[in-house]
Amino acid sequence: MKNRLTQLLLETKKNRKKIFCAYMTLGYPTLTHSIQVIKALEDSGADLLEIGFPFSDPLADGPTIQRASQEAIEKGIQFQDFFKAMRLLRKNGLKVPVLLFSYFNPIFHYGVSRTARELFEVGCEGAIVPDLPPEEGRDLEASFRKFNLSLVYLVAPTTSHDRMKMIAQRSSGFVYYVSLRGVTGVRRALPHDLTSNLKVLRSLTNKPILVGFGISTPKQARQVCRMSDGVVVGSAILNAVRKSNGRMDGIKKFTRSLVDSVRSAE
Repeated sequence: MKNRLTQLLLETKKNRKKIFCAYMTLGYPTLTHSIQVIKALEDSGADLLEIGFPFSDPLADGPTIQRASQEAIEKGIQFQDFFKAMRLLRKNGLKVPVLLFSYFNPIFHYGVSRTARELFEVGCEGAIVPDLPPEEGRDLEASFRKFNLSLVYLVAPTTSHDRMKMIAQRSSGFVYYVSLRGVTGVRRALPHDLTSNLKVLRSLTNKPILVGFGISTPKQARQVCRMSDGVVVGSAILNAVRKSNGRMDGIKKFTRSLVDSVRSAE
């Protein structure tokens, strides 16, 4: 089976399109509702989905995602639920590429090889593991290669030039650029050094670069897409979910506004 992420990246490069990636926490506010939101994100135009597995000791998650994860954990979400949800979503027609967003601890306890095999079996394209540095990622990379899965690594504003180059070489699919120093969450303005840092990273790799952390509004999404190959929005979407009172209309409206802004930057 072809990797949907690989196909997406080839198509967007050929057609000079930008990528909108939406993040959603699995199990928030309930497992059933989160599955409905994930489908609504695709219906609203998202090109790529990150489904976050809740973890009790996050490294990169800000208050919004921490709150959503804690609620999901309190309701008993388990790692196996990710695979069950993916099976259901693919069965019900979900077509866009999906990446698991998980810290390494749940993957390690579930089993590295087992995780890779089941990600492939349920139609997932790979994973982002924010607390796994490339130096420690060889085993997971090897397991992912067996199933044509992508392991996406992150580059931060504080990453050195040489390390940027190494991470870009090891990252599979695209390179995830963390736009700010700190954790995820809504921000009023983009970092002042975003443009210069992206220029440096662009000089080191031909792989697509997606930018996440702190992108909260359609205007910001459009600005970032003019400098990159796409954006990842998470906390702002979770805020829309929280305010939606169980309805999909508001979530879809907000997501479409982000998608429209990304398209206008093409």
